[in-house]
Amino acid sequence: MAFPMEIDSDKSVFTETTATIAFKGTDTTLIIPIIDELNKNKDVKIVRFINKHPELEDTKLFVEMRKGSPVDAIKTACDAVSAYFSECKAE
Repeated sequence: MAFPMEIDSDKSVFTETTATIAFKGTDTTLIIPIIDELNKNKDVKIVRFINKHPELEDTKLFVEMRKGSPVDAIKTACDAVSAYFSECKAE
């Protein structure tokens, strides 16, 4: 499922243990459920939502891992959120 937000790849930064993803045109509606799912993952050390001024800077999601890939953890969280909302839609 594609979420109605765009990732700004030029402003996103990835390392072996961290990911900072910058989003264009997003709000907390989809970020908060993703953060909730990431917080359930025992391998995730820190999850932060960075929202300074919406007209001056992109919203960012920061994830730091104890072990494993931050990108894989984010994908898993997004899949869980997508499955949850797909199930709600089916009912």
